[in-house]
Amino acid sequence: MRKFIFSILGCITILSCSDGDLQIETIDFDSASIQYCANPVADAKNLMFKINDSEALILELQSGALNRGVAGDTVITESTVPGQSQVTYRVFSDAVNKDYFCSDIPTVDPKVIDEVVAEGGMVIIETMPVENDTTRFEHNISLSGISFVTGNGERITNLAINEFGEVVTVVPD
Repeated sequence: MRKFIFSILGCITILSCSDGDLQIETIDFDSASIQYCANPVADAKNLMFKINDSEALILELQSGALNRGVAGDTVITESTVPGQSQVTYRVFSDAVNKDYFCSDIPTVDPKVIDEVVAEGGMVIIETMPVENDTTRFEHNISLSGISFVTGNGERITNLAINEFGEVVTVVPD
């Protein structure tokens, strides 16, 4: 009987052990709008970001990712993360605004508390001509399967970051 009780207590102890400090975070930028310092261009790298109080989701599109438009057609372009484009999640010490990213001289505050660069996923860009305008293209940018790994090895795969935003570029010459 004694062995039976110790066996049961051993099983309870093993099954009730904690996984440590494992936390599942969600990265929510659904209500934030896409921002950029300079108007996106078709034939260069483009830096875009979304700000949610003291957090930012930063997207650096590879050069030419927005240069896939064909007059009259919708074209879908995929860009791998981190191979071709880069997605970064930052947490700041205080609320941040567009000036943080767009200042000629970088600001000192707020400070970056944590930064995690995506280690996997896709940027999907749906490009179509702007209706009744032959000089511009509209680009709907979506993220798919973006996966971050924190400094302590915690993986955050956020499937909720789908629609990143919409930008318009001028038809390249």
